[in-house]
Amino acid sequence: MGDAPLDPEDAKIITLARAARQRAYAPYTAVAEGAAVRDTDGRTYAAATVENVDAALTMSAVRAAVAAAAASGVRRFEAVAIVSESRAPTAADLAVVAEFAPGVSVLLAAPDGSLRATVRA
Repeated sequence: MGDAPLDPEDAKIITLARAARQRAYAPYTAVAEGAAVRDTDGRTYAAATVENVDAALTMSAVRAAVAAAAASGVRRFEAVAIVSESRAPTAADLAVVAEFAPGVSVLLAAPDGSLRATVRA
């Protein structure tokens, strides 16, 4: 993703998302993701994929991180990071982010933490 250095705060949420990914519970698909959101006060919330035998009850890492932040009273985000094998965030995850932060940058990183893409929610 170019030669520009990553903002230290963005590097931090990618690191938090990588750590969360290690705690994912994904016995059915083996697709583990980690996510972190940073609110407008600089607080961060991280979470991992939590699967259920009933796929409708599975919680993506992004949705879990947003839920943790929202449950803490956060209503605005300034950045989101996802660490995944995937090449793009799901439409559902982008919709959840857009509910609280339309147009916010979503950083997509590989499991090694390297930035793959930045998209807008």
